[in-house]
Amino acid sequence: MNDALGSPQSVLLLGGSSEIGLAITRRLVERRAKTVVLAGRDPEALKPAADDLRSAGADTVDVVAFDALATDGHDAFVDDIFNRHGDFDLVLLAFGVLGDQEEAERDTDAALAVLRTNFVGAASVALPVARRLRAQGHGTLLVLSSVAGERARRANFVYGSSKAGLDAFCQGLGDSLVGSGARVVVVRPGFVHTKMTAGRAPAPLSTTPDAVADAVVRGLEKGAETIWAPPALRFVMSGMRHLPRPLWRRIKE
Repeated sequence: MNDALGSPQSVLLLGGSSEIGLAITRRLVERRAKTVVLAGRDPEALKPAADDLRSAGADTVDVVAFDALATDGHDAFVDDIFNRHGDFDLVLLAFGVLGDQEEAERDTDAALAVLRTNFVGAASVALPVARRLRAQGHGTLLVLSSVAGERARRANFVYGSSKAGLDAFCQGLGDSLVGSGARVVVVRPGFVHTKMTAGRAPAPLSTTPDAVADAVVRGLEKGAETIWAPPALRFVMSGMRHLPRPLWRRIKE
């Protein structure tokens, strides 16, 4: 249960190696979160992050194996984690892949790998998480979407469409939880300087994992259902959504 000041005391991070996810989790630990579970494909590789969270103030940090593509095991995985650790105040869905647009256009399997991870895998684990949050009567599912999902561009329409699907799915999932005590919050970052975007030309209003984490904490405090990072992207994308399609096609990056 959130503490008296409304801050989560327990956090499950799905995508335990995500730089943005870890930055958000660290902020929450600094603000009184005491129990953290990091879930990722390689638990051994998550141990340095677990040590960092303990040094930041977490009392209990566990690392567990989780594969976004192993969708047939997601229901059992979620039930096992909740049964072992009890209620979670916040579940952060932070895994995803950027992929290579040119490769995806040449190779259908490469395109499907992005879609399966970012949309199918995410939806597959979000559903059992939502059921557990509904059953416990409280808690937040925080989902990292992207501004790329607001309107797919020719330069990255495979990634953009995967995030558009996830964003729409999670908005509907959040609506289905109204009145249950549980909720879904969608985070829409712009270009974030991480290992995933290394070597790519930064877009306007580019940001950092720490800045996204700050925006998320502020959004959670305000009870927001959608969090933009940076906030100015809300107004930028409002205009971009209404650009005539011939003009939109000219945006190459």
